[in-house]
Amino acid sequence: MKISDFLYRLMVHKAGWFPDKFYIKKQFKHCMGYELNLSNPRTFQEKLQWLKLYDYKPIYTKMCDKYEVKSFVADVIGEQYTVPTLGLYDRAEDIDYSTLPNTFVMKTTHDSGTIVVCKDKSKLDIEKTNEYLNKRLKIKYYLKERELYYKDVKPRIIVEKLIGVPDEDLRDYKFFCFNGEPKLMFIISNRWGEGGHKADFYDMDGKPVEIFQPGYENSETQPDLPPVFEEMKALASKLSKGIPHLRVDFYYTQGQIYVGELTFFDSGGYLRFEPDEYNKILGDWIIIK
Repeated sequence: MKISDFLYRLMVHKAGWFPDKFYIKKQFKHCMGYELNLSNPRTFQEKLQWLKLYDYKPIYTKMCDKYEVKSFVADVIGEQYTVPTLGLYDRAEDIDYSTLPNTFVMKTTHDSGTIVVCKDKSKLDIEKTNEYLNKRLKIKYYLKERELYYKDVKPRIIVEKLIGVPDEDLRDYKFFCFNGEPKLMFIISNRWGEGGHKADFYDMDGKPVEIFQPGYENSETQPDLPPVFEEMKALASKLSKGIPHLRVDFYYTQGQIYVGELTFFDSGGYLRFEPDEYNKILGDWIIIK
């Protein structure tokens, strides 16, 4: 292990010791391979780090909370676009599994990536599930990549309806929006299939765009756009109005659109596009005052 790698891991382990600007600069250099320019940010990744430090509104914390965001979505576009909530709990021990349906999804409200998908309650190991959820509740997620919008989100467990139908490839439609204008979308498909998730990009005319992300392959066959593509664009525009950058995620199943998530900093702001020119193109779309 290189000394620089060791020092970086030490810094992440003791993240609370370091001020935001110092931490973000060091993490950016480690992840992106070049120095972060905060005085004149130009790339998509640089501008996202600038926004972390200098663009904050109280509503952003609500939008990051996986429970509170539902009321934001309901106010802006309507409650019918939110995934139904089955329960909200401060501790895993408070969950009465006997009252839950046979299928459901469990998440923590204050972080990213914590999810339990239950497709058959009779096969769920409740003890291990509770242990996992309680462990995740203790995580101070905002420290990881200094996404400070998460800092005041109350750690809780939310249980939601499992949307979709058995054996369906529930696709995720992710719109990159800039001050209320969707400009790029990609589809995550093959969620449960062999070979891992696939990612395919489109412009707002519905035409495929040759963009790649490390860690994702394109589909062998380009996925079709959803029949509600234009409606999704309009909804994404409303949800992202007045925000320099917001990624708005949708699901579409059984004739219904659902908002999956609102994300300010995709991959912590370290998502790299290929070809490299798109890192500058998306950067130009973020207007910093």
